[in-house]
Amino acid sequence: MAKYMLIMRETAESRAATENIDFDEMLNVMGAYNEELIRAGVLLAAEGLDDPSTGVVVDFTGEAPVVTDGPYGEIKELFNGYYIIDVASVQEAVEWSKRMPMTAGTKIEIRRVPSIDEFNQDNEFIGRERDWREQTGQL
Repeated sequence: MAKYMLIMRETAESRAATENIDFDEMLNVMGAYNEELIRAGVLLAAEGLDDPSTGVVVDFTGEAPVVTDGPYGEIKELFNGYYIIDVASVQEAVEWSKRMPMTAGTKIEIRRVPSIDEFNQDNEFIGRERDWREQTGQL
């Protein structure tokens, strides 16, 4: 099994499509999908994000970090939520993504989340993180 992050990316088309959908209806549709992930035993985390206009950007392109109010860039560069699932393969992550009830125009990026076991175990900070993960029940 491996962890995969499913990142929902908005587009102008998908944003426009959601403007006419009742929020409670959206919660029910997504809730049913979440229940399916839970019943299958693959859901580890899922969160939606607040409107990008409420965010803050810390930009490291200059000599010193510059902080500005969001949003960052164009809609196509933003993501509005994510899932972390634990499945056997990227193909299975793709299959779960294809079943997600998204509006037309939405894009889902799938990225594998490396395990702490894949990093140099002799590194002091990896050791500290492993201890923390064990203490908090994450390992």
